[in-house]
Amino acid sequence: MNNLKYLLYTVVISAFALSCNDDFVSTQPLGEVPKEVVWTDAALAEAFVFEIYNGFGVGGFYEQQLASMTDEALFTHPGRGINTVNEGRANAADQGYIMDTYQYGNMYTRIRAANTAIMNLQNPQFDNPTKASQLLGEAYFLRAYYYHQLVRMFGSVPLVNIVYELGDPDYTLSRNTFEECIDFIVDDCDSAALLLAEKQKVDGRANEIAALALKARVLTYAASDLFDNATARSKSDVLGDYANPEYLGYTTGDRMQRWQKAKEASKAVLDHAEYRYKLDLDGPVTAEEGRANYTALAMGGGSKLADTDAKRDLILGRFFIDLKDERGGWVGRDNGPNGYHNWSGNTPTQLLVDDYEMINGNRFDWNNPEHKAAPYRNRDPRFYATILYDGADWKPRTDDVKNRDPYNQIQTGQYEIGNGSGTKTVQFGLDTRNGPIEDWNGSYTGYYYRKFVDADPAIVDQNTRQSIPWPILRYTEAVLNYVEACIELGEEQEAKLWINRIRFRSGMPAINDSGEALKRRYQNERRIELAYEEHRFFDARRWMIAPQTLGRKVSLIRIEGKLKPGKQVSVYRYNTENYNYTYTVGTLDPGIENRTWNDKMYFAPFHRDETNRNTKLVQNPGY
Repeated sequence: MNNLKYLLYTVVISAFALSCNDDFVSTQPLGEVPKEVVWTDAALAEAFVFEIYNGFGVGGFYEQQLASMTDEALFTHPGRGINTVNEGRANAADQGYIMDTYQYGNMYTRIRAANTAIMNLQNPQFDNPTKASQLLGEAYFLRAYYYHQLVRMFGSVPLVNIVYELGDPDYTLSRNTFEECIDFIVDDCDSAALLLAEKQKVDGRANEIAALALKARVLTYAASDLFDNATARSKSDVLGDYANPEYLGYTTGDRMQRWQKAKEASKAVLDHAEYRYKLDLDGPVTAEEGRANYTALAMGGGSKLADTDAKRDLILGRFFIDLKDERGGWVGRDNGPNGYHNWSGNTPTQLLVDDYEMINGNRFDWNNPEHKAAPYRNRDPRFYATILYDGADWKPRTDDVKNRDPYNQIQTGQYEIGNGSGTKTVQFGLDTRNGPIEDWNGSYTGYYYRKFVDADPAIVDQNTRQSIPWPILRYTEAVLNYVEACIELGEEQEAKLWINRIRFRSGMPAINDSGEALKRRYQNERRIELAYEEHRFFDARRWMIAPQTLGRKVSLIRIEGKLKPGKQVSVYRYNTENYNYTYTVGTLDPGIENRTWNDKMYFAPFHRDETNRNTKLVQNPGY
């Protein structure tokens, strides 16, 4: 009993002593650093800027990809906001699916952080001027990048270059003009390039060339049809009736001067030859080498490839490591064939497949009997590096499936099994929605995409992560931007010189078109070279070809393999000696997705909550 009294007495005295100790109640939280301290320490300042990069998200490696809101792909699992966009039903209350690296609120959160860094790094409080200038340059780049994400999704937005604090009298802002937004972004790119000049390239961090490449992209977009007010209004009644055209594009100025600026910005990137990968060829490489070159580029020059030199093309990427479980590591599981226990999330459309040229440079044509009989033969080598099609050789099947397919081939058709002269049964392919393996995850289109998924032959199932970088900025994109500007300026020989260098690297012959035909060939070349890299969504809009491209019904392929007389097969394998194959193009059931184009979809709507919070924020046309 006495011991208990002593214990209680000790606790009371200790509590009284602690209550009188100001140091105890003033303890700093262990998980936070006071803002006053951050900017006095170079390492803490660097950590702050590093966190701003998280606005990249996982690049484009989400389960639901932007490709499935274009004619590149179909999302297999409906009901997640993609149909809202593809069917032209987006509105202020329901924007449809917008990835977080384009979301209005998320981008402004990152912009605020960049503003904070810029404000504090202009007069650094730590003694390391080299570090301070690099971090300041990165902050300028990141602010430019996030504003670029907003502008290409929404048109002009309010420009904020200060850090609002609690108690400020007004937080509402009007939209700046489109021209002001472009000038602001370009100025930030110029500041970043100046501050980051001659800084060493580090994976995942901005440098001088990244700033130049972003500037080139921004100016290429700005010179395009959608952002030239006179052109846009002539092509769209929805845009033509809008009361505030200055929010959507240039209302004055010389468009050819804009293309000249875009050309010069792209040329500034091209002059850095250390980023070129096999762009000095005088003629096409072999088809086999062309496919290998494109695969190496798509994988970011990853260590699983023979030619790691392809990594030089990647100016800025979002990188992933096995130690950190991020969505970007699951691109194979999310998109691989269901017959490998994957989810087949974003599957290629027949529309894209048909746009791959023949190896001789001619267009593929279903009306050509030779093409129709063997649609996957003698195509652009990039087709084989991008698309998994019926009969394509791929990875070993998982242990529970390998006895059904010891040949490791993609099966997206239906095939006769048995004796060609007697009893036969029809077997659905392992990678179909009627197959025996995870049929709910099967492709509707008859294809799967290979690009980004084919990194490591040892990775075959959904339980293994991959480490492929997402390409944020590529040297090849800057080349294509340069080609586009040259075409618009009438400098066709220069345009063809560079576009053919890309084609030669891929194993394709030279383009010799001119005029409108050259422009169409360029647009298709860009579609093929940059497939699944989030360019098609914006390219089809800025070129104002969305009604003819994004508004098309999704096409798919139906494949039948019928045994030839006298042939006997017990385990299916693609084999033209045993089978006659027929290929029939169809369209997607409208109950799954009913694509249409509405001109209001040239720009995403501001969410109703944003316009309620900021009554000065004028809504986009059509909403």
